[in-house]
Amino acid sequence: MKLKVYADRMSQPSRAILIFCKVNGIDFEEIHIELSKRQQLSPEFQAINPFKKVPAIVDGRFNLFESHAILIYIASAFPGVADHWYPADVSRKAKIHAVLDWHHLNLRRGAAGFVLNTVLAPLLGLPLNKEAAAEAEKVLTSSLSTIENIWLKGDGQYLLGGFRPSIADLSLVCEIMQLQLLDEKEHDRILGPHKKVQTWIASTRNATKPHFDEVHNVLYKLKLRLSLKQSSQADGERKSGIKGPIISKM
Repeated sequence: MKLKVYADRMSQPSRAILIFCKVNGIDFEEIHIELSKRQQLSPEFQAINPFKKVPAIVDGRFNLFESHAILIYIASAFPGVADHWYPADVSRKAKIHAVLDWHHLNLRRGAAGFVLNTVLAPLLGLPLNKEAAAEAEKVLTSSLSTIENIWLKGDGQYLLGGFRPSIADLSLVCEIMQLQLLDEKEHDRILGPHKKVQTWIASTRNATKPHFDEVHNVLYKLKLRLSLKQSSQADGERKSGIKGPIISKM
């Protein structure tokens, strides 16, 4: 039976799974679970993933959730996946696991929390939380520095000094791509100081063309919508002559 991938392309780990399958020529069916409509809460999806989150897969009678576990499973179970994605060498494989374990408690917490509380919350019917955004930014900034100074050490342009991308590269880059939703000034403020990280993102993107941009297109479209909305609001404020409060002198 064909592999079924339950995903929402607005989800960072969903994008990593989809890109990985496409790059490696894996025959699969993408089943869209729209998070904005709370489709992940349906009884049908809960039977696949009791944690009610995407991504998840069904391979015959086998269900699996958690994106890193899914990447490891697909890389191991499907023939034709190049060794550099998830090497047979045990020591190399263990180092990839180290990066993936670090990801969840650091980069994911920082990037997802920051974007949610600066951009996405209103789109999901949630209030913006400045305190949570500030705390997430600290974690995000620290995580980007760790990637630059620790995980990208070595001769190659990929994590752990690799010369070809691994599942860790794809997972972490898809996480950072969520920052595309920030306005240009904020995006440059966060990522600008991390030149090595920017080069690594570009390398991973190039290594997974054309699938990387095709899967991320939903993000690019939302970014355009948000930019147009901000421009429209700014124009409206200029035309109406909105100014700060006038303070009279006694």
